[in-house]
Amino acid sequence: MEIKIQAIHFEASEKLQDFIQKKVSKLEKFSEEIRKVEVSLKVVKPETAMNKETAIVLAVPGSELRADKVCDTFEEGVDECCEILARQLSKYKDKQKNR
Repeated sequence: MEIKIQAIHFEASEKLQDFIQKKVSKLEKFSEEIRKVEVSLKVVKPETAMNKETAIVLAVPGSELRADKVCDTFEEGVDECCEILARQLSKYKDKQKNR
């Protein structure tokens, strides 16, 4: 599984990148079919709270699964996106079994 992290208009720290790698790699236990993961981090409005936008796109055979969240911290956003994607992967897996 290839993980690509893109920080828009800022430099993501090593600590944040390691956190993302660790969290996203846990999604593999839901499906081994994940080909590529793209994580996009963006600071929306620097002056306000709830300004960290996190988007994660998973490439699986025949489909793309996506989760977007705006939170106080990127860690919180990654956590919530991973929870959403875990549910989506479960549904995706069920659909594949029923074919």
